[in-house]
Amino acid sequence: MNFFRGVMGGQAAGPQPSGAETIQKLCDRVASSTLLEDRRDAVRALKSLSKKYRMEVGTQAMDHLINILQTDRSDSEILGYSLDTLYNLICNDEEEEQDESEDESAQKQADDLGALFTEKFIQDPEHVTLLLTLLEEFDFHVRWPGVKLLTALLKNQGPQIQGIILVSPMGVSRLMDLLADSREVIRNDGLLLLQQLTKSNAAIQKIVAFENAFERLLDIITEEGSSDGGIVVEDCLLLLLNLLKNNSSNQNFFKEGSYIQRMKPWFEVGDDNSGWSAQKVTNLHLMLQLVRVMVSPVNSPGATASCQKSMFQCGLLQQLCTILMATGVPADILTETINTVSEVIRGSQVNQDYFASVNAPSTPPRPAIVVLLMSMVNERQPFVLRCAVLYCFQCFLYKNQKGQGEIVATLLPSTIDANSISAGQLLCGGLFSADSLSNWCASVALAHALQDNLTQKEQLLRVQLATSMGNPPVSLLQQCTNILSQGDKIIRRGSKVQTRVGLLMLLCTWISNCPIAVTHFLHNQENVPFLTAQISENLGEDERLVQGLCALLLGICIYYNDNSLENNTKEKLKQLIEKRIGKENFVEKLGFIAKHELYSRAAQKPQPVFSSPEQMLFDHEFTKLVKELEGVITKAVHKSSEEEKKEEEVKKTLEQHDNIVTQYKELIREQDAQIQELKEKVATMSSQNEQLQATLTQQLSQIQQHKDQYNILKLKLGKENQSQSNSQTDGSQVNGLQTEELTQLREQLEELRMQHAVLQKQLDNKDALINTLRSEAEQTADGSAGGSESTELLKELEALRSQVQSQSTEINQLNTERQELLRRAEAGSPDAVPCSDSSLDTNKMVELESRLSAQTTETQKLKEENKRLSQSQADLEQQLASVTSTVAILQTEKAQLQTEVQESKKEQDDLLMLLADQDQKILSLKQRLKSLGETVEDEDDLDARDPTDDEDEDEDDDED
Repeated sequence: MNFFRGVMGGQAAGPQPSGAETIQKLCDRVASSTLLEDRRDAVRALKSLSKKYRMEVGTQAMDHLINILQTDRSDSEILGYSLDTLYNLICNDEEEEQDESEDESAQKQADDLGALFTEKFIQDPEHVTLLLTLLEEFDFHVRWPGVKLLTALLKNQGPQIQGIILVSPMGVSRLMDLLADSREVIRNDGLLLLQQLTKSNAAIQKIVAFENAFERLLDIITEEGSSDGGIVVEDCLLLLLNLLKNNSSNQNFFKEGSYIQRMKPWFEVGDDNSGWSAQKVTNLHLMLQLVRVMVSPVNSPGATASCQKSMFQCGLLQQLCTILMATGVPADILTETINTVSEVIRGSQVNQDYFASVNAPSTPPRPAIVVLLMSMVNERQPFVLRCAVLYCFQCFLYKNQKGQGEIVATLLPSTIDANSISAGQLLCGGLFSADSLSNWCASVALAHALQDNLTQKEQLLRVQLATSMGNPPVSLLQQCTNILSQGDKIIRRGSKVQTRVGLLMLLCTWISNCPIAVTHFLHNQENVPFLTAQISENLGEDERLVQGLCALLLGICIYYNDNSLENNTKEKLKQLIEKRIGKENFVEKLGFIAKHELYSRAAQKPQPVFSSPEQMLFDHEFTKLVKELEGVITKAVHKSSEEEKKEEEVKKTLEQHDNIVTQYKELIREQDAQIQELKEKVATMSSQNEQLQATLTQQLSQIQQHKDQYNILKLKLGKENQSQSNSQTDGSQVNGLQTEELTQLREQLEELRMQHAVLQKQLDNKDALINTLRSEAEQTADGSAGGSESTELLKELEALRSQVQSQSTEINQLNTERQELLRRAEAGSPDAVPCSDSSLDTNKMVELESRLSAQTTETQKLKEENKRLSQSQADLEQQLASVTSTVAILQTEKAQLQTEVQESKKEQDDLLMLLADQDQKILSLKQRLKSLGETVEDEDDLDARDPTDDEDEDEDDDED
C-alpha cells in the first residue's frame, strides 16, 4: 500500500516517479491484480489522474478501463470509477477555471483529444452496446456516469453513435427509461442525452416519439411549473423542438394525440406581468417556438390547417391574443408572440375572423389590428417589433379576401369615420410619412391588401386624398406616382431608395392583372416619360434596383394593356422602349431585380427577417410576382405586332380548344356521375333481388305447407267434392258460432231487462216510503216544542234521499252503459241483433230473420265462389286464411262481450247491496220513529191500504 500512498501524495522516501510511470504501474496493477480491491484502488487512482494527465491515461488505460466494464459487472463501485475516468478522457466541457495564459490553441488541442479518444472508444461498436447495457443498472454510481459518458460521446461523434444506437436492440427504449427515473439528477441528464441523440436524425426522433416521449415530457413540464419552471423545463422544450421540427410524422402524432390542447396552460401568464425572470422569458420563448413549429408555413398545407383548427378549438389562439394585448410583457416575448399569432392565423379563415374581432383593453376599445399598425408606423418602436407587426398583418390578409375588403373599405370615402382611427388612415399616414421604413412597411402592407384580389384593386382606385388647402383631391394612385415623378418636397422626402422601392412594389402589385388600373396609370401623361427616363439613365449601384422596378412597372403596363388609350397602346409603348431604351437594355435592367442579393433572401420564407432597416427592400409575395412576370414581359417586349396577332389567334384557338376540352370534361364528369348513380342503383336492385328471392323461397315453402294442410283437410272431410265440402263446413261452423252467440246474447239481455224492471220497482217503493216518512217527520216537528231529535231525523232523511237519488243516477248510467254495450255488440258482430231497453220486438225479430236469410244467401255465394277457387290452390289458401281470420275476430269479440256482461252483472250486484243497505237504514229509521211514539206502518200495510183512506186523512189534516 506504500505504492498507492506514494501515488496519492504520501511522504514515501526516495525519488517520486513521473506521471507516465505512475500511470503505467497503475495500468499494470489493473491488468494483473487478482484481488478486486486492488483493481478498484488502481482505477480510483487513474480517475484522479485523468484530468491532469489526460493524454497519458487515455493512451495507456482506455483498453483496461473498457475491459473492467466487461469483466467486473458485479461490483458497482469499480464500474462507476471506470465510467467516470472514461468521461474525463472524452468530455471537452469541463467546468474548471483555466489559466489566463491558456490560449485558443490549448483549447483546440483539448478538443482534439476528446475527438481522438471518442474515435478510439467507438472503433468497436460493441463498446457502445456495452454502455447501453450498463445503463439498465439501477445503481446510481453506475447509471449516472454512464449517462454522462454517452452524452459526451454523442457531442463528439453524434452521427456515428446515433447509427450504433439505432441498430442496437432496444437501444432507444433503454434511454427513454431514464425519463422515468425517480432521481432527478439522472432524469435531467437523461434529457440532455436525448437532446444530443435526437439531433438531425428523423428515424431516432420517430422512435423516441412513439416511445411515449410527448406524454412524459409534458408531464415533467407540468410538474416543474410550466413557464415558471427552471432549467429542466427549458431542457424538455428543447427536446420537444428536436422531435417536432421538420418532422411531419411526429407533428401529426403530436396533433392526433391531443397534445396541442395541453399547451394552452403554458400561456396563462396572469394579470401581474411585472416579474419576469430570465428563465421564464427563455421558457416562454421556447414554448412560442414550439407552437410555430406546428403551424410553420414550410409544413404541408393540410397539416398546418389541421393544427390551426385545433389551436382555435382548444383556446390556444385566444390565450396568445390575450398575451398580445397585455401590458408589462417583455419586448422579445411580445415580438415572438406576434410572430406566433401570425402563423396561427395565416391562411385560416376562422382564425383570421377571430383575430379581426379581438379588441385591445383600451378606452374606447380599439381593434387589435389598429393597435398593431400604430406600432408599425411609429419610428420610435423597436425594429424587430415593427417587422413582426408587418408579418402579422401580411398573415392576416393571406388568402383572406374578406379581410382585404375590410381594410380597403376603411380608405373609401363612404366609410371614413373622422372620430376614430382606422387601419386605412394609419397605412396612408405611414405611406407618406418622413420615415422611409414606415413608407416601405405601409406600401407592402397595402400591397398585401390587393394581393390576388381584382375587386379590391378596382375599389382602391376610388380613394381620394386631400393634398393641401385649395387644391382638388387626387387619387391614391396619382399621389403614389407623384411622389416618384414630381420634383417638389414630396420627391425630396421620398427620394430614399427604400421609399421608392416600396412605392414601386405597391404600384406593380396594384396594376398587375388589372387593365382598369393600368388605364388609370397611363392616363397620367407624365408617368410613362418618367419611367423611360429612369430606365435609360446610367445610375449608381443603389439605383439599379429602382431602374429594374421601373422596367417591371412599364412591362406590366404593356402586358396588361387593353389598348383603350390611343397614345399608350401596347405597340406604341414597345416602340417607345425600342427608341428610348432599347429592348436588350430594357431586359437587362429588368433582370437586375432577381440578381439582387436581398431578393433571394426574401424569396426563402414569408417572414421578413432583416438584421437592419436598410436591408428591408423586398417582400416575399412580391418575389413571386417578379418570378411570374419577368419571363412574360420579356417575351411581350420582343414580340412584333404580327407575332402578337398570331399569338392572339393561337390563344383564341387554344381557348376554343380548351373550351371544347372543358365541355368534354364536364360531359365525362356527368357521365361518370351517371355511371356511378347507375352502379349504385344496380347494387340496390341486386340487394332487393336477393331479398325478393329469399322472400319467394319463404313463400314457396309456406305454399307447400298450406298444400300439405289442405290435403290433410281434404282427407278428413271426405273424398267427394272435398274442396266444396271444406268450404261448406267452414261456413256452417261460422254460422253455428254466430247463432249460438246470438242466443246467448238474447238470454243475457232478457235477464238484464228483468233485473232492471225489478230494481226500478224497488226504487219507486223506496221513494214512496221516504216521502211518507218525510211528511210524518214534518208533522212531528210542527207539534213538538223540543223537536231537536225530529230535526236531526229530518236531516238524516234528506241525506238518505240524496243517496237514493245518486243511486238512481248510477242506475241510469248503468242503463246507458248497457245501451252502449248493445251498440258495440251490434257494431262488432255483423250478425248480432240490436235490442232495445224493453224487449226484442217483432220488427227486430223480422230483421234478424232477414239478416240470417241474407247470411244464408251469402253463404251460398261463398260456396259457389269456393267451387271456382278450387281450381286455383293459391286462391283457396287465401279463402281459408280469410275464414280463419273471421273466426278469430268473432271469438275475440265474443270474449269482449262476455267480459262486459260480467262487469254489468257485477255492477248490478253492487247495486243490490246498496239497496239492501238502504232497507236497513229505513228499518232503523222506523225503529227510531216508533221509539219517539210515532205510528209507523210496514210496507205491506201501506200497499194494502185503500187510496180513499189517504184522501180522508188529507181532509182531516186540512181541517186541523
